[in-house]
Amino acid sequence: MKKVHIVPHMHWDREWYFSTEESRILLVNNMEEIMEMLENHPDYPYYVLDGQTAILEDYFAIKPENKERVRKLVQSGKLIIGPWYTQTDEMVVGGESIVRNLLYGLKDCEEFGSPMKIGYLPDSFGQSSQMPQILNGFDIKYSIFWRGTSERHGTDNTEFYWETDEGSKVLVQLFPLGYAIGKYLPEDEEKLQERMEKYFKVLDHGATTENIILPNGHDQMPIQKNIFTIIEKLQNLYPDREFFLSRYENIFAELEKNHHLPTLKGEFLDGKYSRVHRSIYSTRMDIKAANTRIENKITNILEPLASLAYSLGFEYHHGLIEPIWKEIMKNHAHDSIGCCCSDKVHQEIYNRFFLAEERVDQLIHFYKRRITDAMDTKREHDRLCAFNLLPYEREEVLTTTVITKLKSFTLKDENSSPVDFEVLDREIMDPGLIDRQIVHYGNYDPFIKYTVQLKDKIPALGYKTYFVEEEDQDLKIAGSKTDKVESDYYEITVNPNGTLNIFDKRLKKNFENVFLLEDGGDDGDEYDFSPLPDEKLIYSKDAQADIEIKQNQFNSVISIQYNLPVPGDLNERKAQKLNSSVVVQITLTVPRHKPVIEVVFDIENHAKDHRLRALVPTGITSSFSVSDNQFGTIKRDVVDPAMDIWKQEDWDERPDSIYPMLSFAGLSDEDCGVSVVTNSSREFEIVGDHYDTIAITLFRSVGVLGKENMLRRPGRPSGIKLPTPDSQLLGKIQLDFALVIHPESTLKANVARMAKEYVTPVQFYNKIPFNAMKLNDSQVKTPLSYSFLKEVQPGAIMSTLKKAEKEDGYVLRFYNGAHQKLTASFQARHQLERVQLANLNEQPLEDKEVQNNSFETVVQPNQVKTILFH
Repeated sequence: MKKVHIVPHMHWDREWYFSTEESRILLVNNMEEIMEMLENHPDYPYYVLDGQTAILEDYFAIKPENKERVRKLVQSGKLIIGPWYTQTDEMVVGGESIVRNLLYGLKDCEEFGSPMKIGYLPDSFGQSSQMPQILNGFDIKYSIFWRGTSERHGTDNTEFYWETDEGSKVLVQLFPLGYAIGKYLPEDEEKLQERMEKYFKVLDHGATTENIILPNGHDQMPIQKNIFTIIEKLQNLYPDREFFLSRYENIFAELEKNHHLPTLKGEFLDGKYSRVHRSIYSTRMDIKAANTRIENKITNILEPLASLAYSLGFEYHHGLIEPIWKEIMKNHAHDSIGCCCSDKVHQEIYNRFFLAEERVDQLIHFYKRRITDAMDTKREHDRLCAFNLLPYEREEVLTTTVITKLKSFTLKDENSSPVDFEVLDREIMDPGLIDRQIVHYGNYDPFIKYTVQLKDKIPALGYKTYFVEEEDQDLKIAGSKTDKVESDYYEITVNPNGTLNIFDKRLKKNFENVFLLEDGGDDGDEYDFSPLPDEKLIYSKDAQADIEIKQNQFNSVISIQYNLPVPGDLNERKAQKLNSSVVVQITLTVPRHKPVIEVVFDIENHAKDHRLRALVPTGITSSFSVSDNQFGTIKRDVVDPAMDIWKQEDWDERPDSIYPMLSFAGLSDEDCGVSVVTNSSREFEIVGDHYDTIAITLFRSVGVLGKENMLRRPGRPSGIKLPTPDSQLLGKIQLDFALVIHPESTLKANVARMAKEYVTPVQFYNKIPFNAMKLNDSQVKTPLSYSFLKEVQPGAIMSTLKKAEKEDGYVLRFYNGAHQKLTASFQARHQLERVQLANLNEQPLEDKEVQNNSFETVVQPNQVKTILFH
């Protein structure tokens, strides 16, 4: 007999076309009804609270007095909570963010009872290939999701095992028709049967046992109070089936009895049966870029810096860092970070990012100040401290500012040896901007802010100090204009239209017309790009650029500016009128000593309904690209084979090879490669007649939340037809990238490690006798230079270093983004008492051997490992 598990639940989008505050009002009402049903009806055994604890946080903000009621229901197993904090996106959200989402979600659950140990993501727009590893890292062995699968992955079953490259595995129960097929089940038997006949056909086909799920819930749906009447009617209609209220765990207990389930690998991004919105990665690029930037600041700067400070004797402020994570994780829900929301909601999302970034920046500043202020020295001079937050010594061109009243100065290291530097700029600063007390007492003498540049080696996961001493020397502005760039790796010239010609000295190879811009109409919505039929694209090949190149002894800076004429909107584009423009400012920084070209796009957009992309021709024809996902890398076909069949097979959306990345995307052969590294946009496509060009989306400009019958997405609208004029992105936006040309393939060159360096710049603190925010002297004394932890064997990529949540040890997390297994080996400055391999939930698994304050472990490709050390 077929068993139909009816699982009561609600899918809770905190925000979408409605605001968080609107949904919170409904939540208060819904929670009262849920608790009343669970408390007073013994035959109503379970209710699933959508797998995210942010629901409880929102509820208790209004009804803190009901915590004990919730606790009793959770502990009795009736109200099912967790394991997530919010239901995260998996495509443009970083690995550490997903880990913290589970970490803090499970931590929230501890106050109330046992969490649901299921990777429950019923509405994410696609599934990352690394999710089984992340879930296993929290002892989660089951997963439920909806979007992204089709039989071309290897099965048409809706139950299967899902495995990662390094061997992690979860048992999947798919929602083949989504999470809402049991919403508002009608009492009318004819309508009820009509609906069930349609659903049972699909559910029975994919099931591998006699058990199927009928999820009884929907977005913001209140509890269905007449569910017992519905069950009675279903039982009468289908006497050969058994209907009962259940929970998801009961299904998995039945599935585990089937020992012949297929095993699938890889990511799930097919839009055959459900839309995954493969071009949503560039909607509201201002918000997407903010997320990238803030994630990188937290994991690459703040947490390692706080760990450094903690190792020196300062407090590690978990109480300040956890709220930052939760602020951005509220934005990581699929609709929120997808930016398929109303303008009002996007303003909320942007404000959260603004608040989170301000908290991050101020806490970074605080830790740098604490360490620098506490230095054990009798030298009274101002000082400059450079912080390297990667676990190996770095030789870098360092650009920073020195604020002083001195008309002339020199920099000296801790041994009083002069340090060679150049002044790139100087500007007068009002003293009141530094400390209003200065002018309060009548001193109006200005300060001078010098931009200086030097080249030096900074210790591994540590810092180095320079003293600013008065000296009579001529501080001229360095640099001279030139017509081309010459570094140790490249010769670069700029074409009149603003594109680059790059000659790689190692490869003896030219790369021409780099950063040509491509503009095309976008007749899409916030979910998907949609081109105009038979449109002639606009390129910047005829632009008349203003170009300036300056070169000094350490690096070169190229400034390029031009106007790109474009149509003002879709109607004018169809009429081929170039009556608007995009103002483009490109600033490239080319260091002499390394093969990374840093690129900043400052764009002012005046037009509507279009997409702007930067093109990087590589001359490399490859059948696949390589980019990164959470704690690893992924290969993808440059052309999805389903492009030939999607119409005949009636896919929900066209499978264009527009893909997400987290920090890089590259094309290569065995001899060489070209990679784009990002600290902003996370969307790319491989284009060109020979599929040899990397197209990076700079932004999309659209004016509606959802549309129907789009060129690449036929049928109903996604979302609703709500005007969203703010998503036209009129105004200014800044995007940060880098370009790397390298010998060997993307994987062999370990571009993931180069990307990590790019998004982990050396940090500075300039100590002067004035500060508007006063601090008493610390009892801690810090050395003038310091290295806390260093790698002994290069190769692994540090994901983060932080203090453990529940003990005094440190958590070091790293992964292998290269093509073969490696041994990760680290040495600490301090005596190591104990080193343990841990899971992602920071629970010890086994002791590691320690020799000479060093430890090591083997890491497979695409494997993440966590070390807990004291």
